[in-house]
Amino acid sequence: LQISEPNEFDIMLVMPVTRLQLDECDDTGAYYYLTLKRNPKEKHLFKFLDEDGKLSALKMLQALRQIIKQEVKNITNVEVTVKRKKPRSPAITLQIKNPSAEISVDIILTLEVQHSWPPSTQDGLKIEQWLGRKVRREFRNKSLYLVAKPNKKEKVLRGNTWRLSFSHIEKAMMNNHGSSKTCCESDGPKCCRKGCLKLLKYLLEQLKMKHTKQLETFCSYHVKTAFFHSCVMWPNDTDWHLGDLDHCFQRYLGYFLDCLQKSQLPHFFIPQYNLLSVEDKASSDFLSRQIKHQLNNRFPIFHE
Repeated sequence: LQISEPNEFDIMLVMPVTRLQLDECDDTGAYYYLTLKRNPKEKHLFKFLDEDGKLSALKMLQALRQIIKQEVKNITNVEVTVKRKKPRSPAITLQIKNPSAEISVDIILTLEVQHSWPPSTQDGLKIEQWLGRKVRREFRNKSLYLVAKPNKKEKVLRGNTWRLSFSHIEKAMMNNHGSSKTCCESDGPKCCRKGCLKLLKYLLEQLKMKHTKQLETFCSYHVKTAFFHSCVMWPNDTDWHLGDLDHCFQRYLGYFLDCLQKSQLPHFFIPQYNLLSVEDKASSDFLSRQIKHQLNNRFPIFHE
């Protein structure tokens, strides 16, 4: 879904952990404390426990960072540097310089647990009308992913919270996004779903470049979440006819503006988790005004 230069990549470094106990650490249903269940096979993880016996994301990320820094020294054919750690970011970012281009790669430490999805996800992933019951069941049988991510709500950052991640499911939905199996296949009918998502992603990217400070709370995940909700609201391939890109984009944009106005964008997999908090109302209003200006003036930002 990269729009301009393909110069940013995300890599999930997936570590299987057999048995973990998950304890919610707030009311979002997205953040958890992890405790190892007795398993001698996982002795190697004991050194990453904090004083309360919880698996410390901070300790694991620091160890991974050290390993990566060492390994990078062995790369001689290209110039690779490990960027400074961004506060609250679960990623370790590599800057790769080639004569022709500069690439940044985010490495994200991810735990994979064979664990049933937590209760907070029960009413999420409402794709029955769009992709079908069977697909939903298949998705919910997949492993659980957790990424090392500090929780904003914690007053004291102890670095021991993990956030649920559904990027493997999101990728599967993007790859098979049609209500009919052949949507966008070489000989199948084409739709404009991805085109709409790319346009709104690009619009947000450009606006963020212009108004970095005012829009720092927004990221492409907001746009992607609104996109999945739109796919559910308009579940048929005929709702996303390739020739109707203009109309479909404006409809999806209308839904996103509605979310901004209400400060209400439920996480697609964890409906109780609102991605637009009321504290960020000023940012939501600002983004809303910027988008409406673009909409009313036929998107000058796309022609700049």
